Amino acid sequence: MTTDSVLHPFSVTLRPRFSEFPRCFTSSSSSACLSFPNRPLRYAVLGAGFAGISVAWHLLKDSPKELRLSVDIYDEIGIGGGASGVSGGLLHPYSPKGKLLWHGAECWRESLELLNVAETAAASMEKKGKGDSNESFGNFMVRRRGILRPATNAKTLGLMSDNARNCLASCVVETVGKDGAQSLVPNLCLPLNCAFFFPGAMNVNPKRYLQALFLACQNSAIASLGRKNITLVKKCIDDVLQLEGEYDAVVICLGSKVDFLPGLTGKLPLRTCRGVITHLKLHENARGSYPDSGPSILSDAWLAVQGPRNLHMGSTWEWQSRNYSSDVSAEEASRALDELLSKVSVVYPDIEKWEFAGARAGLRAMPPVTSHGSLPLLGCVNQLVGAVGGSCKFWVFAGLGSRGLLYHAWLGKLMAKAVLSCKEEVIPSELTSWKKSRQ
Repeated sequence: MTTDSVLHPFSVTLRPRFSEFPRCFTSSSSSACLSFPNRPLRYAVLGAGFAGISVAWHLLKDSPKELRLSVDIYDEIGIGGGASGVSGGLLHPYSPKGKLLWHGAECWRESLELLNVAETAAASMEKKGKGDSNESFGNFMVRRRGILRPATNAKTLGLMSDNARNCLASCVVETVGKDGAQSLVPNLCLPLNCAFFFPGAMNVNPKRYLQALFLACQNSAIASLGRKNITLVKKCIDDVLQLEGEYDAVVICLGSKVDFLPGLTGKLPLRTCRGVITHLKLHENARGSYPDSGPSILSDAWLAVQGPRNLHMGSTWEWQSRNYSSDVSAEEASRALDELLSKVSVVYPDIEKWEFAGARAGLRAMPPVTSHGSLPLLGCVNQLVGAVGGSCKFWVFAGLGSRGLLYHAWLGKLMAKAVLSCKEEVIPSELTSWKKSRQ
């Protein structure tokens, strides 16, 4: 069944079943000739977070211009209403030990591309006089001041020093001493008098970014002159099989909520983890402020700088939680604040000058650890949801964990390619191997 709520200024009218039509388009690499179905392809994307909005964008942009295509995004809360919208927003392609993550170059490149798409869309809205960007998207969408990671133990120092030699040219890793680090963040404490600076890294306002990327999707549909369409439906889908006769494909991008779907409960190798992020403001009587050019800080806890007098501090890790509400009780906020302050104060003692201003939380879906690290889960799940031989293909894109901002763009592109071509083989085997392990 579906649970209805008020629709985002958009609505959807379910059309008659059309399972007799082909569900994919085909193309030939040696010819420009394309074979298209005689009616628009319809795709449903469940979830409006990093994964969902990225898939929707690439379905619109990476399909042939001549192809008529409609994308419906289902999310009961709206754009960025889940864990993606309350994430820390620190974007870089490295592991805690400074090693380039699996396919980090591709992920980094595609993430920068989508950020550019979102910023362009937000700027165009402001230019057209349809709203001030500050009011619509917050004080900033992307803060480009870099990220600083102090070395806190000898083992980490050695590993990061070695890994820094193999960094990306587009996101270099610089080794800085005490003076260099404190020129970036005054009074910073370096236990080993060394830190690693990623000048190309950035802090993204996740909800503002997702709102702008959805705006870009709308703009793309408008520019297609009726061939493409995108709709946001504020509706909770309780049973994906109910969509089988309405869509050519359904892409499930629900994050931790995927385990609440009857057809997939307990079937994906995911662990849930609730994380609380606190908002801090500088005391009114405190002298100075966080330097405007100062980078965000990564340590046992992190500081995501929002401005000279605003910081986000995170994150806690409550494993096996089933609480996906973004609301945080006073008791939970107090526990999180005590835990995070004790970690941050080791490298940034001036945190004592800041006061608590609020908290929010998200429930992450954490994938299993593999030889390549913790990789998201992608693939066709017809059998898992009980749709074997049906006219609709069901796909899952889950387990972004704590690296959704890095992985979402490239993997969303791959997922869209798989959906459009009906070929799971276009997805790297490392991302579909969970299916073999399950069998």
